Formats: sequence, C-alpha cells, structure tokens
Amino acid sequence: MQRVLLILLLATCPALASHGADSSLAVTVRSAKGEPIPDAVVSLVRLDAPTLASASDTSVVIAQEDKEYDPYVTPILVGTRVLFPNRDNIQHHLYSLSKPKRFEKPLYPAGAEESMEFDLPGVVTLGCNIHDWMVAYVVVLTTPWFAKTGPEGTVALAHLPPGRYRIEAWHPRLAKPATAEVTLPDGAAATHEFSLTLKPDRRLRRAPAGKTGGY
Repeated sequence: MQRVLLILLLATCPALASHGADSSLAVTVRSAKGEPIPDAVVSLVRLDAPTLASASDTSVVIAQEDKEYDPYVTPILVGTRVLFPNRDNIQHHLYSLSKPKRFEKPLYPAGAEESMEFDLPGVVTLGCNIHDWMVAYVVVLTTPWFAKTGPEGTVALAHLPPGRYRIEAWHPRLAKPATAEVTLPDGAAATHEFSLTLKPDRRLRRAPAGKTGGY
C-alpha cells in the first residue's frame, strides 16, 4: 500500500508568523486521460516571505527488498539522513551518479544498513549495478511543505501560513516539473489539480529468477 508522505513543519522565523488562521491545500495529480498519478511529489514554496526549515533527527528508510528499492520515490527535506538496509539474502551494488549526491556501495551485503545525509537539493537517482532494473528516486527539497501522492493521486498539506505560493509537481516520467501559483487567504481550504502528460515508462524489465549470476 502506498504511503502518502506528509511533512508538516512550522517555520520558526518570526517573518513566517501568521496573524490569521492557518490554511490548507488539497492537490490532485492526474494524467491527461484523467487517471490518478501516484508517486508524484508535490511541494510548496512561499513567494512572499522567506522560509527557514531544518531536517528533523528522524531518518528515512529506502530498503533493498525482493530485488527492488522500496519506496520507489522518496521526498525529503535537505539535510535528512537516509538508511539503506539490505533486506535480501543476496548482495546488491547501490550507487548514484546524480550531481546532488554521488556515491557507490559495491557488493552491499545482506543485512547491511548504511546511511548517508543528503545535504544538497535536487533529484538523486539510485541504481544497482547487479540488478539493472532496480531504480528509485530521492527528491531533496528546501521547503518544509511537501507530500507524495498515493494510489488516488492526491495529497493534503495543512498548517500553511496564508500567502502566495508556487506549487510544483514532480514525477520520474515528467519531462520537467509542472508549476502553478496560488494565494491562500487566512483559514482557506483551497484545492488545485495538475493534469500531466507523462513520458512512457522506460524501466528495464526484471530478470527472471536465477538469471542474475547468484546475486
């Protein structure tokens, strides 16, 4: 079951203090055919006031399990530490060539659980040199307001200070993030819908059992 990641962090900067009631925003992400799109990262950036946010001490987990990465898409706040447990009984070769976080964990053994901090914003693509079909994405954000869509293609963001925001929707199969602007009055319960045209899914097919050289 897909989990909707919901981070509700109140900024501590006095400039962000709201003199009215907090607002909320419900966002729906659908395809051009009207189908819900899961695994889309929706984020809000405030345009009329600075936003100071820091990662919590809680770690995020991306597991290597059943020769897949789980979850497929993980949005995090910059500075968050991510754990990478290998829950399979075989070795993997965890790596990233993405500019925000380049690393390599060759012959990552069963039962290992290393971690690393993602200290630069951007999209980090994870791969495995042993199992080429294994892929996942870490979306590192500088805003505290973000969530990931579940099977119904929706997210709900609450405790938003009133003001002007840029909404961004990102997905692995989107050519570039979709953006829009919205103004949230005091105590508003606003909605927004994205209609996205996704590229074809070019992920490699999973190899049949026994076709990976014993790894």
